[in-house]
Amino acid sequence: MNTTSESEAAIRHDLAAAYRLIALDGMDDGISTHISARLPGERFLLNPFGLRFEEIRADSLVTVDAEGKVLDDPAGLGINPAGFTIHSAVHAARPEVACVLHTHTVAGVALSCLEEGLLPLNQWSLQFHDRLAYHDYEAISLDLDERKRLTADLGDHSAMVLRQHGLLTCGRSVGEAFLRMRDLERSCQTQLAAQATGQALRLASPELAEKVARQYEAWAASPHGTACAWQAERRRLPDDDISPEH
Repeated sequence: MNTTSESEAAIRHDLAAAYRLIALDGMDDGISTHISARLPGERFLLNPFGLRFEEIRADSLVTVDAEGKVLDDPAGLGINPAGFTIHSAVHAARPEVACVLHTHTVAGVALSCLEEGLLPLNQWSLQFHDRLAYHDYEAISLDLDERKRLTADLGDHSAMVLRQHGLLTCGRSVGEAFLRMRDLERSCQTQLAAQATGQALRLASPELAEKVARQYEAWAASPHGTACAWQAERRRLPDDDISPEH
């Protein structure tokens, strides 16, 4: 197997693992939402529209090009058109992004309905200080014209709250996008739990929030950062759970 093929196989396995882990952690939404991974040659992988996240395998992923043309569809189910709109926008505007992850969790959607958005309340949320974008809801993402507005709002950030809709993260690897989403989801859950007490909230200062955000960035780039944490997450799944069926 050549280097390109090995690289694509690794991306497929990582992406299938991300789908399974999202389902395992209860962050899926039936057959809705999507995770994409970039492949060489202006192509990317998406889930077949009809399989639950817990059913995704490395060889069931659909390959599409930058225009949304399906190049390979092993399950014959096609893709979610809204998924193409969101993911093609980010991949086209941000060539350094290898993976885009989108969820509709109860906590994420609830947070997206709050005018104040995400607050600097805890260690998880502080990493998103001045690093979280917001995009206003424009109905189900079927209008390709929305792509320019979505990417303008995203800017150079790697996490976004889609108002009245859900959450989005991206990363330089599948693992980075997954871990960022996990922490963003926990941030939403923790804020809602704290607000539900009805007690006064203790917010971190901008100076402390910026310090913690920089610490997270340094951790992500360290040998025991993203790569190590992602491999630990991968070990939660049996390898044959995501490997191609024979």
